Amino acid sequence: MPDDERHRDRDWIRSVVLQYEGPLTIYVARMLGDDDRARDVVQDAFLRLWQAERASVDGHVAKWLYRVCRNRAVDVCRKEHRMTTLDARKMDANAAPERPPRHGNPAETTEHHGGVLALVASLPERQQEVVRLKFQGGLSYREMAEVMNTTVNNVGVLLHTAIKSIRTRMAELAGDGDGETTETQQQTGVAR
Repeated sequence: MPDDERHRDRDWIRSVVLQYEGPLTIYVARMLGDDDRARDVVQDAFLRLWQAERASVDGHVAKWLYRVCRNRAVDVCRKEHRMTTLDARKMDANAAPERPPRHGNPAETTEHHGGVLALVASLPERQQEVVRLKFQGGLSYREMAEVMNTTVNNVGVLLHTAIKSIRTRMAELAGDGDGETTETQQQTGVAR
């Protein structure tokens, strides 16, 4: 391989690592419940990317990386003879209260984000995963389906159910009590 081609590949890998390392580590850490093991899995995925033919992953590198990381994380869990899911007890002890902000105060916005993360953590495992892939990974429905080895329709149902559950719970926490969201809340995607 000529030197200029090696440099292009090296620059390409470097840009992919810069773009995806953080989101992949968060994704895998939430699956495994362990930051160190997550970094190992992500590092392994980048090593496999380096060894893969660039043409075989070009154009769908995000989907490829998420799939490799997911499969490797599942292998790690199987090896340990247990599946660890992220639940509210595993959230950082400093997680914010589960209530949406009432004012534009940055501290309350942080509390709101902590509350939303806690709500996501309370979802079933596959719903958590589809939320992470969509909102942290930025993957399309088709890419999520391929990563999770399911259908696009199933991804849509999982995501719809997850968002509906989060909205309902947020409405309950906001004091609505009945868990119903208004038409405006549904349009904006946030229950207040």
